[in-house]
Amino acid sequence: MKKFNGTGVALLTPFNKDFSIDFDGLERVVNHCIEGAVEYLVVLGTTAESATLSSEEKQLVIDKIVAKNNGRLPLVLGVGGNNTQNVVKELQSRDLSAFDAILSVSPYYNKPTQEGIYQHFKAVANASPKPIILYNVPGRTSSNMLPKTVIRLANDFNNIIGIKEAAGDIVQAMQLIKGAPKDFMVISGDDMITLPMVLAGGSGVISVIGEGFPKEFSEMVRLGLRREVNKAYELHYKLAPAIDMIFAEGNPAGIKAVFETLNICSATVRLPLVEASSELKQQIEDFVAQMR
Repeated sequence: MKKFNGTGVALLTPFNKDFSIDFDGLERVVNHCIEGAVEYLVVLGTTAESATLSSEEKQLVIDKIVAKNNGRLPLVLGVGGNNTQNVVKELQSRDLSAFDAILSVSPYYNKPTQEGIYQHFKAVANASPKPIILYNVPGRTSSNMLPKTVIRLANDFNNIIGIKEAAGDIVQAMQLIKGAPKDFMVISGDDMITLPMVLAGGSGVISVIGEGFPKEFSEMVRLGLRREVNKAYELHYKLAPAIDMIFAEGNPAGIKAVFETLNICSATVRLPLVEASSELKQQIEDFVAQMR
């Protein structure tokens, strides 16, 4: 699945000041990422505030992104949850024809055992008509999908093609890279350690900062994949302050502040999230000014 080597970006959902979806802003976000030369787009991930979107809104967001992308880049759709039956039903009922793969998060809140995680993804793999990228983000799920479980799934199901690994643990990432089947993709889900993961043998990233600064971040990843280490680290250290900023008060409040500064969409988020503070917005404005 070479189409997923490099930088994917987790698209946010822009909102108007009345909290309705800003579809014009969404079109501008999609164009910004494509023009910045990322390799693929991820639709309805965590950064999209999908937990606060209704089923009808999710479909409208999908339709808008598919239309605006117009076949230009591969698309990945977030389909996951902590009710295995519901995830299976969604995979069987939703039109997935426009998508190249599914991104499916490990079950959250329930805190399943490793065997429970395995059985969940076994059911998902058996139901999915599209390749699956697992998503491990223990900071949000409160349950770490261990390398042995991921490697077991990778060996048992041909349509499980990779993992977005967002534990923030470079040692765990290296265990995955070393132990997984040859063509299994270990994709960074942590922007700050993306370059070390790529240099260790990872396939790239599904990024948040790469959405705001697609040209620079995707070039850093390509340099890493080509083993042009010094040039890659120059870009890493250039972008590192912004990575800290956009997560300082939660995601996607920070990245939305970046897009507001770029005049692409507003920084509005839906409760229980709140906008970035005025102090953080000023820091982000100053950084964007330096980048221009």
